[in-house]
Amino acid sequence: MRTSLLLLVCVGFVHGLGRVSLSRLPSVRSRLRAAEQLNEFLREHQPDVFSRRYAQCYPATQHYLRMGGRSTERLYNFMDAQFFGQISLGKPEQNFTVVFDTGSTDLWVPSSYCVSQACAMHHKFKAFESSTYAHDGRVFGIHYGSGHLLGVMAREELKVGSVTVQNQVFGEAVYEPGFAFVLAQFDGVLGLGFPQLAEELGSPVFDTMIAQGLLDEPVFSFYLKNNGSSFGGEVVFGGVDETRFVSPINWIAVTQKGYWQIRLDVVKVQGALRFCYRGPQGCQAVLDTGTSLIGGPARDILLLQQFIGATPTAVGEFLVDCVRISSLPVVSFQINNVEYSLTGEQYIRRVRTTQQPFQHFNPSNLRRH
Repeated sequence: MRTSLLLLVCVGFVHGLGRVSLSRLPSVRSRLRAAEQLNEFLREHQPDVFSRRYAQCYPATQHYLRMGGRSTERLYNFMDAQFFGQISLGKPEQNFTVVFDTGSTDLWVPSSYCVSQACAMHHKFKAFESSTYAHDGRVFGIHYGSGHLLGVMAREELKVGSVTVQNQVFGEAVYEPGFAFVLAQFDGVLGLGFPQLAEELGSPVFDTMIAQGLLDEPVFSFYLKNNGSSFGGEVVFGGVDETRFVSPINWIAVTQKGYWQIRLDVVKVQGALRFCYRGPQGCQAVLDTGTSLIGGPARDILLLQQFIGATPTAVGEFLVDCVRISSLPVVSFQINNVEYSLTGEQYIRRVRTTQQPFQHFNPSNLRRH
């Protein structure tokens, strides 16, 4: 069985095929841990990540998603982003590494005018060197756990694989918050969510590709591979690579446009514990390539952690003794009547701590399958 994910989405009908190789390197979380800065970061940034990021997926009347008098700007998870590839902007081309993120919609990269330490560590877009650059005049802001990312809007020629997009709206970040961005391996983010999710005003990259007739089919597909090497897979625009998966493709309809939101039938743990089964509608889930986490309601996740026997830490992570991995229960996700099962070896993230030889575990870290 291949320990990989093929994520395929389809939208309407249009010529071309673009393929971008993805790299997989240690996440920002892993690098913070290696630098012994993770606990401090998590203590300082403890917002309700799941509720804030996916709040619009739920009815406003649900009290546990209310933010009181605070702003309800979306919170994007970038700390666990691991799969990223290369794009280019402008003429002559300026190259950037970006996370291809189905959990957001906007495209942004650092600006040459950025004043943050994080920008100094990454490639910066130099508008004055491009003959195809067009200033937009608007400003934008995206809220992360460590603060606001701020920037200005522009339009530019964009190249993704072999596909060249004209006059693409994007953001030039002039301020990136927090030292976590300093450790990020990627320069920016290319969002692949629906237009309804956009912080910026303008057509998202995938929608622009379709509108300009650049694709064979209105489809993009992800092949994400966890093999311990830097090769993380690829993203294909305009079709699928049938050598990357075992047929047939199991289709599931989007329930609400914004995120790639679907119905999750049920979650099972060794057949003895079940979640999302309380009604005929199951529960709602979001397919998000911008994070390696799987999250859920706090009470259910805590129950799952207790069932597995994970030990909580002061900063919200959970540990499992290394020797228990082979005996951990199977966790299964049923989507459109098809069951996808994960063993302990597949949903445990192996991390050596400075205290004891435990493995890091967070049931919101269950790997996609």
